[in-house]
Amino acid sequence: MRMVTTIFLAFTLLFSSLFVNAFKAEAAMNPQRIIAEAKKFVGTPYKFGGTSPSGFDCSGFVYYTHKRVGKTLPRSSTLMFQRGTSVHKSHLRPGDLVFFSTYKKGASHVAIYIGNNLIIHATSKGVTIDNLNSAYWSSKFIGAKRII
Repeated sequence: MRMVTTIFLAFTLLFSSLFVNAFKAEAAMNPQRIIAEAKKFVGTPYKFGGTSPSGFDCSGFVYYTHKRVGKTLPRSSTLMFQRGTSVHKSHLRPGDLVFFSTYKKGASHVAIYIGNNLIIHATSKGVTIDNLNSAYWSSKFIGAKRII
């Protein structure tokens, strides 16, 4: 009987640990947590190569905000564009990453889609929220990825 109790307790601990870890992973990947984290930095200045609240570039901003909620991404927009599942612009969901070709061919800029055709990203104006359908951003759009 003692052995049965020991085995039962071992399985209970194992499965409760797995459940808690799965719950933590799901909570960490919640798009609303990423968006809330990103919004904390609106107004943060732009800094080429920046990956901290003292200054961000576009991929540094996306990298940092995702890392804060437990998701590790590559450091560059080009490498981020190689991750995840492609999403058509008409099927975007909050938390999706949107990519643009701005100063060179390919994914040279990345932003986080926050819903209602709005994106949050680091630009030369600092961390801002812009309309994805503005003349500038819609003309530079090259794709979107769902990574969470």
